[in-house]
Amino acid sequence: MAKAKSSYFCQSCGYESAKWLGKCPSCNQWNTFVEEIVEKSSAKVPSWKTSSSTHRSNVPSQVSTIVSSTEKRLSTSDQELDRVLGGGLVTGSVTLIGGEPGIGKSTLMLQLALNIDNKKVLYISGEESEQQIKMRAERITSTPRADCYILTETSTQNIFKQIEILEPEIIIVDSIQTLHSAHIESTPGSVSQVRECTAELLRFAKETDTPVFLIGHITKDGAIAGPKILEHMVDTVLQFEGDRHHVYRILRSIKNRFGAAAEMGIYAMNSTGLREVSNPSEILLSQRDEELSGIAISATLEGARPMLIETQALVSIAAYGTPQRSATGFDTRRMNMLLAVLEKRCGFKLSTRDVFLNIAGGIKVEDPAIDLAIIVAIISSHEDIPVSSKNCFAAEVGLSGEIRAVNRIDQRILEAQKLGFDKIFVSKFNLKGLVMEKYSIEVIGISKIEDVLSILFG
Repeated sequence: MAKAKSSYFCQSCGYESAKWLGKCPSCNQWNTFVEEIVEKSSAKVPSWKTSSSTHRSNVPSQVSTIVSSTEKRLSTSDQELDRVLGGGLVTGSVTLIGGEPGIGKSTLMLQLALNIDNKKVLYISGEESEQQIKMRAERITSTPRADCYILTETSTQNIFKQIEILEPEIIIVDSIQTLHSAHIESTPGSVSQVRECTAELLRFAKETDTPVFLIGHITKDGAIAGPKILEHMVDTVLQFEGDRHHVYRILRSIKNRFGAAAEMGIYAMNSTGLREVSNPSEILLSQRDEELSGIAISATLEGARPMLIETQALVSIAAYGTPQRSATGFDTRRMNMLLAVLEKRCGFKLSTRDVFLNIAGGIKVEDPAIDLAIIVAIISSHEDIPVSSKNCFAAEVGLSGEIRAVNRIDQRILEAQKLGFDKIFVSKFNLKGLVMEKYSIEVIGISKIEDVLSILFG
């Protein structure tokens, strides 16, 4: 009998080594290698099929002879999910969804299973019982669909037997870390088990054109648990973000082979599940009875979607000697850079002040077009002078204090115009090629920070 094969895997990144190592050469983590048996002595070639079949071997093809075709997409009856997926669910695709515990991943997938039209859906759960899923389904909808099936199983061999009997059109797995394959002798959730189970589901999806959703756990650092190769194997990676104690949830596209990455969908969590938010600008802008200092509105882009967000700043005297710098929803290092620009180029003494920055709505923004709004909010709080709630900003700030142009300015202007703003401040270099007559909003082009500060604060 042949000897069983074993290898050492890094539990942090999935790096494989023939011998034990104290430090992982890939992620530089210490004491993360664990020995795992990767092949039984009597194991056959792993396959999702129970019967053997022959496949035609592929041959090289010239690019000019390949016939291009558009992907066949299925509507999920969820506009936000369709947008993040790039226009709908592609047949034969494998989608991985990660997020914090309790953020709403299982609720989102169960809503998909219950609401999609004319499709037989199999929801595989390795974490909850049928009764628990039934209770959530009753909370989401009062009339569950007859074509939604629940299977509580963790063995991939038993799962594929039921799939061959049921022949579902969409499969949801909750979660991939709970599955185990008999071809690998290691515990569920280990690097080799996650990789093997994903590979079996991937082969099944590609050979049968059945879309598969995988729900994945995340680590304490926010990365999807398991080997990094898991994200490379699947077609789409979605990240579900938000605070469990807040209403709004954000679904981001990190990787998408069938559409644009960095798309975003917004949901509101309530007692009946997740509700789509079709106009995020309205929920990200607070309703105020009076003008307050330290608040500025910025026009940003998330994927193909323009939206307006509210930046809030608080500048106060440092009570404990060392000034504090804190930013929620924005990069703290970039905020420190903008503070240095204000002190160097504009003469504001902020080195002895506490500065706190917050992006309203609990979202995270990396768009440099909100730089100008952040500077305006900081100066507004520092001088205690409110900025008109009818003003909007969309420009990047350079280290020399210049106002730089941003991309797709037309969409930002139209979004501000749609929500009733009177003025929008942009870089003067963005004005080239714009047809000003089609805008009812006043577009003001500026080239330096001093220009916008003199207009707003004199």
